[in-house]
Amino acid sequence: MEKIIDESKQGESLVLEPKNGNTRKLFIESYGCSMNFSDSEIVASILLKAGYNTTQTLEDADLVLVNTCSIRDKAEQTVRKRLEKYNAVKRINPKMKVGVLGCMAERLKSKFLEEEKIVDLVVGPDAYKDLPNLLSEVEEGRDAINVILSKDETYGDISPVRLNSNGVSAFVSITRGCDNMCTFCVVPFTRGRERSRDPQSILEEIKDLWDRGFKEITLLGQNVDSYLWYGGGLKKDFDKASDIQKATAVNFSNLLDLCAKAYPKMRIRFSTSNPQDLTLDVITTMAKHTNICDHIHLPVQSGSNRILKEMNRLHTREEYFSLIDNIRRILPNCSISHDMIAGFPTETEKDHHDTLSLMTYVKYNFGYMFTYSERPGTMAERKMEDDVPEEVKKRRLDEIVQLQRQHSELRTRAFLNTTVEVLVERESKKSDQEWSGRTSQNVVAVFPKENYKIGDLVLVTITDCTSATLIGEAIGYAYND
Repeated sequence: MEKIIDESKQGESLVLEPKNGNTRKLFIESYGCSMNFSDSEIVASILLKAGYNTTQTLEDADLVLVNTCSIRDKAEQTVRKRLEKYNAVKRINPKMKVGVLGCMAERLKSKFLEEEKIVDLVVGPDAYKDLPNLLSEVEEGRDAINVILSKDETYGDISPVRLNSNGVSAFVSITRGCDNMCTFCVVPFTRGRERSRDPQSILEEIKDLWDRGFKEITLLGQNVDSYLWYGGGLKKDFDKASDIQKATAVNFSNLLDLCAKAYPKMRIRFSTSNPQDLTLDVITTMAKHTNICDHIHLPVQSGSNRILKEMNRLHTREEYFSLIDNIRRILPNCSISHDMIAGFPTETEKDHHDTLSLMTYVKYNFGYMFTYSERPGTMAERKMEDDVPEEVKKRRLDEIVQLQRQHSELRTRAFLNTTVEVLVERESKKSDQEWSGRTSQNVVAVFPKENYKIGDLVLVTITDCTSATLIGEAIGYAYND
């Protein structure tokens, strides 16, 4: 399972328009991957119907929820500090209830409730519909817990509310769980087995977003390329499906095509891909539709075949290169980003240099780079010694980061003197006279506001850049065919 982490949103408290008649206040924060932010929108929708409006003021809340991530130790420590803050407020406002959602909830259920007694309820990723019942338990003075993993829950029947939305872009969850048992990753244990959402419910959610003025969606899953709908059920059970189910099954390429055709002016992104599952038909479908953005997040984790095998990554360095070559051939303007782990157990200098040489071959547009963080319960934790010294991990990470900065600048400078499509998302952080948005390649671009507004798709000629941001002048509106 791969993670897309939006550092700009970590810990953001999320709010929506109040519903008349609701008397209680919910404060909800999210950490970790985009899936957690998407899940928080589902939680807020469920609790809105249960009488809760959201608030950005912690001290006003009747219920405080933190949606958690277990992918790195740093993420867990951040959440623990927030729990300390919540409980300090709770001592002043004893009626306030505190709950943990998501991956940490499943992993540390008994510790939070029974040993440390720092929360009132613990709710796993597949149990959000049970929140009203669990809150009733809490109201009656009992701790409440539900971390049961489901074989079929996709929340396809829940219409997510859009929290702190810019009204332009939104997540649409299409799969849950992960079957890829990478040895470093805790997610298959905290989110369960892979299952896909009914494509009709996905199309209905996109229609609702389009009708409300949204211009871009991101199809979201732990591994979107594994999407497979055959009437419901786990992906691993597809071989037991009937002949008619197999004949009418919808894979990720089919789903992309359906969405792009149904809403030809809606920009479509997807995240996250796994190299072993990203097939050529997905790339050719992207090439067919101008409204599918030219960006693929394609985590590799290491450039060493030996380490890839130790990670239980089901692809080799050479197979990854072949995939990159096909993307470049079919989608020459496509940007590619990555996840990379420095200092995985037993990693040698040769393994590390294999990673650097892979990066040099691909020359990624950007990436998410981390030192290895041993996660309890994973195969790596159970079977491997975390034997690379921290100072070596940090030095290798620094070399990876420095090389990526060179490649990012090279890729960004390639846009100079070209014209790109930019979807206006917000005001620039540096100037209230400029708009900021993203190109199809997921590169941030800024330009003078003039008469354009948020949500406009604008043609921008690039005249300058930093290592990560394009700077230009608008020359008119762009329209997807």
